[in-house]
Amino acid sequence: MTTPDPAAPAAGGDRLPVAVLWDMDGTLVDTEPYWMDTEHELAARTGATWTAEQALELVGTALIHSGRILKEALGLPESPEEVVCLLLDGVVAKVEAAVPWQPGAREILTALKDAGVPMALVTMSYQRFVDPILADLPEGTFDVVVTGDAVTRGKPDPEPYLVAARMLGVDPADCVAVEDSVPGCTSAQAAGCAVLAVPAHVEVPPHPDRLLRESLVGLVPADLGALPDQLRDRRTA
Repeated sequence: MTTPDPAAPAAGGDRLPVAVLWDMDGTLVDTEPYWMDTEHELAARTGATWTAEQALELVGTALIHSGRILKEALGLPESPEEVVCLLLDGVVAKVEAAVPWQPGAREILTALKDAGVPMALVTMSYQRFVDPILADLPEGTFDVVVTGDAVTRGKPDPEPYLVAARMLGVDPADCVAVEDSVPGCTSAQAAGCAVLAVPAHVEVPPHPDRLLRESLVGLVPADLGALPDQLRDRRTA
């Protein structure tokens, strides 16, 4: 793996990012409806009520946290760990049928890979859910994959992003993280990353340590390379 020189210009004289750390659900793939549909299917087993508002509160959080909430709210007899397995069974089946890529996601991943920018996938989903999504991408798109079942503390704790940066061999402060939720942004910011928030299903409010963008469409490597300086300039303005 070759780490680009942060001072080296990209095509057109623009700087490349040192490394980009990507959230998955809601950011690269619009799988949140799959999770929500599966949650409603679990609710139907017990006849419990599960609202859209409750489902949105789980976006971006660790799966075991979701398992605990669902068990209690729906009166499920299974343990939180078993609830997570049931969730994964439902969502994996949906992803294997169709990977719902966000507009612009494959294009920016390809552009970064072609430019030689190291990338990590940092997701709270478990490996068996990630596998069919990775299989839909060119081999080696991500240099590192950090999943929810590979860390002790999930988002919003900084551990997932700290692990990803360490595995890439870069300083988290030199990394750009792309997220879609407050827990994910909080995790990346606490790790020291510059954060680009691209909200999908939940609102992400403005914050001094992140920039907001409506979608990934039209995003290019130089945009991500400029992000750390943009945030620094904004703080000192």
